[in-house]
Amino acid sequence: MHSARDRIEYERWLEDLEQAADRLELSSEARSCAAELFLLDVPEADRSKRATLAASLYAGSLVASDGRTQSDVAEAADVSRLSIQSRWKDLLEEAGLEPPRW
Repeated sequence: MHSARDRIEYERWLEDLEQAADRLELSSEARSCAAELFLLDVPEADRSKRATLAASLYAGSLVASDGRTQSDVAEAADVSRLSIQSRWKDLLEEAGLEPPRW
């Protein structure tokens, strides 16, 4: 769980996450998980934040059994699919979750 300070500091990014989640029609559980994953390790560089946001959405959707394709999430978050592919497993591992092995 993250502090209110974290949520305020990254409010703009969490709003972007919600907008992308709206486009994907994600469940509230997937949105909540994605936000927690994003706040777990927000990168310093703004250019990396959007890719982490997208990877968080993808991973959150998997955790909540509300899976979306990497391509769909990439389009909704305006990043490349490769940006998601290279980050989502690390996000899950940092959260203490084991990524699927398919």
